[in-house]
Amino acid sequence: MENKFTIGAFAIILDNQKRILLCHRRDHDFWNLPGGRVEYNEAPWEAVVREVKEETGFDVKVTRLLGVYSKRNETDIVFSFACEVMGGVITINDEADEITYFSLDEIPKNTSPKQVERIKDFFNYQGEEIIMKIQQGPSSIDLFKQEKL
Repeated sequence: MENKFTIGAFAIILDNQKRILLCHRRDHDFWNLPGGRVEYNEAPWEAVVREVKEETGFDVKVTRLLGVYSKRNETDIVFSFACEVMGGVITINDEADEITYFSLDEIPKNTSPKQVERIKDFFNYQGEEIIMKIQQGPSSIDLFKQEKL
């Protein structure tokens, strides 16, 4: 059986008050970290820079790889990167209808659970090693579909 993997790259971006940047999706009523799918012939760290620009309007630089996440029984691999804003301004777009910084205790309930886990890993993690984790549970899209039933 041939495995074809989907690779994602998402950014952890903090403001000067240590709040996390989240985007509210236009297609589904939930929040997520800026980021998305790595395209053909693109490195994950290049993809996260491109995705952040497309989704937020910010120009960022990757400062470090934070984690690599896999999903059991799925062919998804997700890279989590710490990124620093270098320029640009928040820009509402076709993918996000709201872009806001939240403190850890203010993260909206309708935030992607797996991304909340990655955010908490970032805030709880104190070392220089890369987090490597298998994430469990349904995807955000599956949760959204269940809520609509």
